[in-house]
Amino acid sequence: MATLRAFGIAALFVSCSSLNTNREPPKFRVIGFFTGKQDQAHISFLHEAERWFPEMAAQYNFSFDTTSNWQNLNSEFLSRYQVVIFLDTRPEDPAQRAAFQTYMEHGGAWMGFHFAGFALTPSTYPANWDWYHNTFLGSGSYVSNTWRPVSAILRVEDRKHPATHHLPETFRSSPSEWYRWEKDLRKNPDIDILISIDSTSFPLGTGPKLHEIWHSGYYPVVWTNKAYRMIYLNMGHNDIDYEHKYDSTNRTLSYTLNNAIQDRLIIDALLWLGHADRKAPATPTEELP
Repeated sequence: MATLRAFGIAALFVSCSSLNTNREPPKFRVIGFFTGKQDQAHISFLHEAERWFPEMAAQYNFSFDTTSNWQNLNSEFLSRYQVVIFLDTRPEDPAQRAAFQTYMEHGGAWMGFHFAGFALTPSTYPANWDWYHNTFLGSGSYVSNTWRPVSAILRVEDRKHPATHHLPETFRSSPSEWYRWEKDLRKNPDIDILISIDSTSFPLGTGPKLHEIWHSGYYPVVWTNKAYRMIYLNMGHNDIDYEHKYDSTNRTLSYTLNNAIQDRLIIDALLWLGHADRKAPATPTEELP
């Protein structure tokens, strides 16, 4: 079992299998990897996940563990889990990267949030993992972003996918920092774009820099690679009181996991990843619970 820790704090984080009120064996097992060292907005999201994923695990009968020890990204450890989540970053060690690629190429499942897709040279997370960024995610390097974190009207591009079949055609997201990518995912036959930013969102962002406000363009924010069992979601960057307008605590000003429709997306995506035989309905007629 993983050494379980609260996000960014040396406190014990209990495995969610013990919180299952049905007291049945979990239907699948999930491990969340995190770093929790850079950007208060990402750490704020991790604290949300610390609360939210255990609640979902108890409700939907799966187990959820976390580890900040990336050395656990090895074949023996991964064999215990049906789903891996990258909550903020990615592995840097070549052996860990190789173990993750092998896991995915042999039927493992993965969910990645926001910063897990980031790569930029030069930066702390350079574009030095070709398979992950160019083949697996298909997006290549990060290019730019909106600022400040802001909600957007999102358009569901594929409503037949198990992750999206409960969703309306459009919905308003929780605030996030939205990324623009090096590669046009529409040109990649392996990529299924599930959700993109709807044109009614423009202008998107408030600046203060003019290039941080988007006025047009096509921006995927949720997609899968059909060659793997995976999903990437660009959500996971809360708005933070960086300027200390309210106090000196870097207060969280917005949250990711408090939006019923967006939460439904994440839950359904996770249930799809955890159940290898789960398929989408013929038509997207089901209503949100």
